[in-house]
Amino acid sequence: MALRVKSHWHNEDSERSMQEIGGAIAFNAWRLALETTKSLNTEQFIFENDQQRLDVISEYLIFIIQLTDRLTHKMVNEEQRQALIGAIVLKSSEHLQDNSQDAFGEGDYQSPFVALFNHRGGEYAEFKLTSEGPSYPFIRHLGFCVQQIMNVADENRWVIDQVMDIDAPKIYRQIRTIIYNLFD
Repeated sequence: MALRVKSHWHNEDSERSMQEIGGAIAFNAWRLALETTKSLNTEQFIFENDQQRLDVISEYLIFIIQLTDRLTHKMVNEEQRQALIGAIVLKSSEHLQDNSQDAFGEGDYQSPFVALFNHRGGEYAEFKLTSEGPSYPFIRHLGFCVQQIMNVADENRWVIDQVMDIDAPKIYRQIRTIIYNLFD
């Protein structure tokens, strides 16, 4: 099923702050991560519980934010970049907080996500994004992270192939379109 993304402003003539753009990217990132996680289930990969689903969503969100950082680095200055990425991380963590509270009750779900984002940032820093898209190691790292979460069931041993061959390239194409449309 094709995911309809919201990547155009209703009033295209007004100036947008980095926080507004970041909020729009985070909204779309959440939808992309959620839809991609649902597609894993459709492809017969097994989720043991809701925590595992939210952990996979978190990995997809972090991957999307890393792509966004690289795609926008020449479009904005350093101060704007920090504001943009900060807004995306904050809004993404708020989406995760709301959904985690619905599933598990009260608690702090934002702080662990931000800590994981910061940790993964060091790992993803080594990987490149070219004009063709994320490098093989960039995509493989996402696949590895998702595989580590889902490796509890024997049926999931091929999830890394699904993530690398289908999900990551699709996410890249969609987030690239979203970003270019929002900054246009």
